[in-house]
Amino acid sequence: MMIAGIPLNDLIFLAVSLIAAGAVTGLLAGLFGVGGGAVIVPVLYEVFRVIGVPEEVRMPLVVGTSLAVIIPTSIRSYRAHLAKGMVDTSIIKIWAVPVVLGVIGGSVIARYAPPDVFKAVFVAVAFASAMRLLFASDRWKLGDDMPGPLLMRIYGVVIGILSALMGIGGGQLSSLFMTFYGRPIHQAVATSSGLGVLISIPGALGYIYAGWPKMDILPPLSLGYVSFIGFLLFIPTSIWTAPIGARLAHRLSKRRLEVAFGIFLLVVCARFFWSLIA
Repeated sequence: MMIAGIPLNDLIFLAVSLIAAGAVTGLLAGLFGVGGGAVIVPVLYEVFRVIGVPEEVRMPLVVGTSLAVIIPTSIRSYRAHLAKGMVDTSIIKIWAVPVVLGVIGGSVIARYAPPDVFKAVFVAVAFASAMRLLFASDRWKLGDDMPGPLLMRIYGVVIGILSALMGIGGGQLSSLFMTFYGRPIHQAVATSSGLGVLISIPGALGYIYAGWPKMDILPPLSLGYVSFIGFLLFIPTSIWTAPIGARLAHRLSKRRLEVAFGIFLLVVCARFFWSLIA
């Protein structure tokens, strides 16, 4: 039996996987301020592989869908952290325009880049972040306070580009950046959650544009590089569990939060590194 061009067994597998992953995504979005993309991307990659999405479009479809899913998750996570009074809104205001410009640039790159580019960016950033969190503690520093507006805007553009290519809400990158300049991990995580909306909305629209020429080989119910099946099934449980993660983040010690985030990133990094060399 086929539904929307997908065998019923594959559709059931897809639905169960995405609902369960949505719950984990929301929890980690609130806990780490990462928007959940670092979970969504590897999960969707495996799910789309099983249902036979062509390798040529699989990774950009995963990234675009991840950015779409991050939209409501990031809003919920940001509001939960804002209620705790830990968000530095002055940083978000400085980064707003540069980050969006970076996302637009990353979306243009996505239209022409081969699949391995997305994986390589994911592995490089995840590994650097994990090493900083697990082994350097507070010793890796670029300064004791945030840099001036010009350098901040340059960083914002870079964060936007890399986030668009990784399918993340920017929390992983901006948290790393803020801890390099002496910001406590709790504040870094809370503030980073605010970038999710700035990155995910233009990013999802950009991936719809990027995938438009590939509509003939994309799976049913896709709009460019965004799968509406993935988008719709992730949202309910991820929105429900995001505030739980945010509450847990504020109960953990600084070092426990760093170690947990570092281990999580290493697992994600290892998965994509294996797919690059296998």
